[in-house]
Amino acid sequence: MATTEPTHIIPRKEIQIPEWEDAAVNKENNATDGNAQSARAPARAGLSSKLDAFMPPHRRYLGLGRKVFLIALLAAILALLALIIGLAAGLTARSKHNQDLPLPSNAQTFTGDLTYYGTGLGACGETSGDSDDIVSISHIVFDAAGSSSSQGGNSNNNPLCNQMLRASRYDADVGAERSVDLKVVDRCTGCSPDDLDTSLGAFEKLAPSASGRVDVTWAWLQPVSTSS
Repeated sequence: MATTEPTHIIPRKEIQIPEWEDAAVNKENNATDGNAQSARAPARAGLSSKLDAFMPPHRRYLGLGRKVFLIALLAAILALLALIIGLAAGLTARSKHNQDLPLPSNAQTFTGDLTYYGTGLGACGETSGDSDDIVSISHIVFDAAGSSSSQGGNSNNNPLCNQMLRASRYDADVGAERSVDLKVVDRCTGCSPDDLDTSLGAFEKLAPSASGRVDVTWAWLQPVSTSS
């Protein structure tokens, strides 16, 4: 029978760093950290000295200590920036909104509701009758174009006053397209942007008065500058 010799495991010895070498390493690391801190210290000191020269810490600014004053100044600057950004965003949104409105600068053709109203003195300062070919434009479009009494201005000076548009619709009763040219004389508070409100006579050139409300397609006859 074969016999096996007992094996002996030789324990591994831990490598120990001599105390003098470990101390040298720690000293070198401490020196490196100290050098980095000492390099940053002059930079901070330089900034602090410049601030002290520009704004001495012992003085008061608008009745406030320097630290409180600087915090208040920073808050004011941030508030001003927020206001500027908000105004810019609002103007951009307003400009985009006005571009979508049926203003004379928009050469598209629009489709909305056609109604009629009792004529008289309009927002443009002109008195009209039921037989006149006149139209009242939506207050949204009228006010976006320029001056309006609802905004504290003189609506007689609104650039849409006396402007011409052509309204058209297909009359199924006669099987033909009808159209009429209308002059803007008034502001319709109950109209959506694409709607038209005309005199009774103008309405009857497009549809029977008994209809009351019908669809209409319309477009401006000439461009005109507005405040948009």
